[in-house]
Amino acid sequence: MLSILHISDLHFGPPYLARIGEALQAIAPTLGPDVVIASGDFTQRAKREQFEQARRFVDALPGVPKVFVPGNHDVPLYRIAERFTRPLELYREHMSNELDGVLRLDEAVIVWLNSTSPRRAISNGRIHLDQLAFCEETLRSVPSSVVKIVVTHHHFLPAPDFERDQTMPKARRALDVFVRLGVDMILGGHLHRAYIGNSLDVYAGADREHGIIIVQCGTTTSRRGRGREREKNSFNLLRIDGDVLKITHYLYFDDERRFEPVSHHAFPRPGRRPFQDGLLAD
Repeated sequence: MLSILHISDLHFGPPYLARIGEALQAIAPTLGPDVVIASGDFTQRAKREQFEQARRFVDALPGVPKVFVPGNHDVPLYRIAERFTRPLELYREHMSNELDGVLRLDEAVIVWLNSTSPRRAISNGRIHLDQLAFCEETLRSVPSSVVKIVVTHHHFLPAPDFERDQTMPKARRALDVFVRLGVDMILGGHLHRAYIGNSLDVYAGADREHGIIIVQCGTTTSRRGRGREREKNSFNLLRIDGDVLKITHYLYFDDERRFEPVSHHAFPRPGRRPFQDGLLAD
């Protein structure tokens, strides 16, 4: 079984909540993650001191492989010259120099993609054709027994709630490619509230037999929660157990001063028939 700790939207700077960060540091080792994924917005305003704080924070998490992607707040929004000429310079210096990459494990292949678009779509992000080609090259030869995961900051689908989020330009183009490549899960952040479901909830796509499991994380350590997670903090714990993908969603509770699980989700891998194959049977 492979365990993945999924955090997002730390927002080091004025929105960061130290007591929440301490609670995450306390619970993380007890969860026994094999991988930590942080899906962007490490900082609030892409300042050097904020990246330094974020780096110290993630380094204090369990010493397992870590996957980072930048978020739109990791781009200097108001430092215009820097945004257009070297938008992710400080991110690359402090967090990761690899903006698109792959982590290969026995149970899973994790592809991360930089969805920031500093010059054209800084809020909603974008995935470009060369990045889809990178996914094609990386995933087309992966055996069907291995779970395929894509990580970005920006969301490909809006959360199905009352807030009307705009998605990435050409998001459906990317989803169709991911479906064709047999991607099992997409992890992201940006929305500041969690959504755990299936791409077919929102977009039917060309192949209605193979939706993709969507795992959105809320803001793990900032005061910027939205919608049903307004003034709340959350993270996800994913477990890959054969052909069953399990996600536990955690919220922070002030009265207990700790994170606690609030929901459990179990999905057969897309394309598997759960009861015929005995995956989710009692």
